[in-house]
Amino acid sequence: MPRAGAAVAPRRVVVLGIGNTLLADEGVGVHAALALQQDWLLPDGVEVIDGGTAGMELLGPLAGADLLLVLDAVKSGRPPSTMLTLEGDEVPAFFRAKLSQHQVSICDVLAGLEFEGAAPRELLLIGVEPVSMELSLSLTPAVAARVPQMVDAAVRALAARGVVLAPRPAALAA
Repeated sequence: MPRAGAAVAPRRVVVLGIGNTLLADEGVGVHAALALQQDWLLPDGVEVIDGGTAGMELLGPLAGADLLLVLDAVKSGRPPSTMLTLEGDEVPAFFRAKLSQHQVSICDVLAGLEFEGAAPRELLLIGVEPVSMELSLSLTPAVAARVPQMVDAAVRALAARGVVLAPRPAALAA
């Protein structure tokens, strides 16, 4: 039972890292999600999902989330490696343009959740404009430098919503 005055996390929080890690910066969301999971202790009710390039397979894992925080590469027309944060209805509207023609976008997944009556109550996106989407297992240096900033932005966004993460002891020693 939480102590008096302690923040209580929403019933269910999902942090979703998406992207193709074979296409350089397109995989930044997956890298950021894994860094968050590696460096921070997650309270009960908070789950980090490596969504990779999954599409409609995410319907089940995302259904009924109180808060869905998406980490992803985003093509916004901003300078390469620029970070951006979107909330609520801005997210599906923004993702109407897909990064590649064959992908099922997060917009499609969100529409499916809405159709099922299982859409997240709150939606947040933290993204980075890619520098390169060429075939590569590595992020470009400029986008790789944004991963810790994405993680910090995610931790701050969660804390602002009453979900407080604690650094893992190994992260403190680094």
